[in-house]
Amino acid sequence: MRFTKMHGLGNDYLYVFGPVPPEIELLCKKLSDRHFGAGSDGMIYISESDFADFRMRIFNADGSEGKMCGNGVRCVGKYVYEKGYTDKRQLTVETLSGIKSLSLELDGKRVRAVTVEMGTAEVGKKKTLKTESGVFRCVPVSVGNPHAVIFTEDAEAVPLAEVGPRIERHRAFPDRINAEFVQVLGPQTLRMRVWERGSGITMACGTGACASAAAAVAVGLCRAGAPITVRLDGGDLCITVSEDGKVRMTGPAEFVYEGETIE
Repeated sequence: MRFTKMHGLGNDYLYVFGPVPPEIELLCKKLSDRHFGAGSDGMIYISESDFADFRMRIFNADGSEGKMCGNGVRCVGKYVYEKGYTDKRQLTVETLSGIKSLSLELDGKRVRAVTVEMGTAEVGKKKTLKTESGVFRCVPVSVGNPHAVIFTEDAEAVPLAEVGPRIERHRAFPDRINAEFVQVLGPQTLRMRVWERGSGITMACGTGACASAAAAVAVGLCRAGAPITVRLDGGDLCITVSEDGKVRMTGPAEFVYEGETIE
């Protein structure tokens, strides 16, 4: 099996154009291992779609299937364009959280950045979470997948490896959840660290950045309709949340290497 490793701000996946194999859970766990495999946050399969230009399916490092990945869908746009599957600069991609519209920004024949219309963020009422690591107040947000956004005075000081899994598996979220710890750096600038459901600590999370920006607008920490810079471990994303809750994300996508399995 041939695969392509790509990343969006360090959020890396192994990309395959073709059908998902029956043994996907085992395959994903094996290849995602950073010591004994290729090393990634999971795998993304791309195929033709009956409803959009392409279809993507996302599998986390533990083999579980995700509904949406913001960094992943940007990489899909770059993948299909630069590998010659399409010459369109405006694309639609089918995901488990709906069809996403992509706009490709080109530098010659290369895709420099991708803008994704992420749909409408659904911001819920604040929840209080009691954990062994303390009590946290979170803003639940759905952008096709679930997030718990926790605002903090110092995102760097959060013991993410300890707190993250306790938020992910908190009884308030029976289907588990992504956890974002967000610090306000300025009127339209956020610092975010993330624990991703099924993958753990990652350098970036596109849907998490969208959820964090939507939560910040909802609670009055950022303005709607103006670009919000979300600073992640892997770099910056530009997020805009409209007055009616629609979210737009712009960021880079990069190739890392091509690989082939030998077993």
